Amino acid sequence: MKSNKKELSPKQREELLSSLKARFEKSMNRHKDLEWAKVQARPEDNKEKLWSLNEMERTAGEPDVVGYDKKTGEYIFYDCSAESPNDRRSLCYDRKALVARKEHKPKNNALDVADAMGIELLTEEQYRELQQLGNFDTKTSSWIQTPDEIRELGGVLFCDRRYNTAFVYNNGAESYYNARSFRGSLRV
Repeated sequence: MKSNKKELSPKQREELLSSLKARFEKSMNRHKDLEWAKVQARPEDNKEKLWSLNEMERTAGEPDVVGYDKKTGEYIFYDCSAESPNDRRSLCYDRKALVARKEHKPKNNALDVADAMGIELLTEEQYRELQQLGNFDTKTSSWIQTPDEIRELGGVLFCDRRYNTAFVYNNGAESYYNARSFRGSLRV
């Protein structure tokens, strides 16, 4: 029986923090003025946020710190895997699209999966910020938060990086692809 408790075992916690620390130290260009000891203290104080970070890690998102909000004291984590997180691919955009799809339904939808993980899809602005930190999605693409006006007309947005440029495209919400996933953000 699977527990609905959003808490990690001591071993899971130790493994996650070790992975996050190694990634943090390997990619200092993403967070030049931040110190790991201060970053680590935040998720340790919030079991649900630590669980969400573990979900990002478990689904191949490779979360890393990309910023610090001085007003709230929160560290900002994004999925920083080179390509869209492998274990979140082949999802349509939202539940409405999943229900509307008549044939060849995907296993789930991006918004519900993100919500269950306790994270949010990146916005277009966040996706462009991420692309300033490296080359992401050069062979894949990622759903991003779509404005209500576009979604109400049946469309959704996704991004990728081609020709050294981050592009934003539109698609029908019911579509899904083997090479499309979503990148999440989490404030801790």
